Amino acid sequence: MTSEAEAVAAATETDRSSLQTAEAGFVARLRRLVESAWTLRVITALICLNAVTLGLETSASVMAAAGDVLLTVDRIIVAIFALEIAAKLVVYRGSFFRSGWNIFDFVIVGISLAPASQSLSVLRALRILRVLRLISVVPDLRRVVQALLAAIPGMTSIVGVLLLVFYVSSVLATKLFGSHPDPNMQEWFGTIGASMYTLFQIMTLESWSMGIVRPTLELFPWAWVFFVPFIVLTSFAVLNLFIAIIVNAMQSQHEAEREAQSTEIRSIAHEEGDAILRQLEGLRADIADMRRRLDERG
Repeated sequence: MTSEAEAVAAATETDRSSLQTAEAGFVARLRRLVESAWTLRVITALICLNAVTLGLETSASVMAAAGDVLLTVDRIIVAIFALEIAAKLVVYRGSFFRSGWNIFDFVIVGISLAPASQSLSVLRALRILRVLRLISVVPDLRRVVQALLAAIPGMTSIVGVLLLVFYVSSVLATKLFGSHPDPNMQEWFGTIGASMYTLFQIMTLESWSMGIVRPTLELFPWAWVFFVPFIVLTSFAVLNLFIAIIVNAMQSQHEAEREAQSTEIRSIAHEEGDAILRQLEGLRADIADMRRRLDERG
């Protein structure tokens, strides 16, 4: 009885080992498929195709002519995206959610799979977010986004300065121009909120001269003393600081990637050098052994 139990246990252990080996082989093949350049190109092409189909779905005439085809293509693409995410979950398992880009893809595809009923019709519009997967798929786009995220801490102080300038300028504009009975002055500078919105429009240089400043100058000829420094400070100084920080962050990101590549190359070269040294030591040992044998033979 004991020998039979041991035989059964041994057979069970063998079956379990074979199953684990087969599973490991399947996961390895699936990993190669998921991480292959061919898969990346296919997913990128599908994202671009999906962007086109989602755009065509906004046309009533196109939907009337080929709506069924577009919806079928959309469902097929979503199914492929879901299979891709499922394959990554099988390959990476818990480590899948350690990558922010994987979480981003998971959320985008999850929104696509959510039922878009009449009460949740907004989810139907959110399908266009699938196009944003290009950011996680294309390395250059991902590098730009990472640089923008890295620049956010440096922008906080500039945002604080900009908000302070906006608040002070809004209070001044409301006090200086908002008391005038002219309807335009009341609309543009009647309250601090209206003044902030008007000054934001001026900062963006959108219809600021003929639309706001010149009508204000007709009532307050000295108003240029207020508007010119505000435009110079916000539009040309502060906003250029934003650009400088973003450019610096992108440069730092590029240097970090280049340093990582250099480190990897040095590591590979060091490993190859060690392998060559080991081979040379082996050759020296073989040569010394041959010499010893020749000396023993006479």
